[in-house]
Amino acid sequence: MKMIVAIIKPFKLDDVREALSELGVHGMTATEVKGFGRQKGHTELYRGAEYVVDFLPKVKIEVAVAADMADRTIEAITNAANTGKIGDGKIFVMPLEQVVRIRTGETGPEAL
Repeated sequence: MKMIVAIIKPFKLDDVREALSELGVHGMTATEVKGFGRQKGHTELYRGAEYVVDFLPKVKIEVAVAADMADRTIEAITNAANTGKIGDGKIFVMPLEQVVRIRTGETGPEAL
């Protein structure tokens, strides 16, 4: 099993959710986060004063999938979240040792 964590632009969340649904991924967690990478923030003008916005709004998506679904899941996220512009985000893939469905006590891939 793999835990896939993707940091994407907020307006791409619905596209990614739809792509994952079409793939057969049944669950995900989305969290509003702030951060920066190579963009290093930007400046904005408010009431005539310029100020620096260090952290940009992003969405963090977490998806647990069976190991054989990882590559297809990564490809679906990449295609759905891609705008071709800086700040599209990153995908991190980590091994997932154990999953337990609290309601039934199922463990492993059956719990996904």
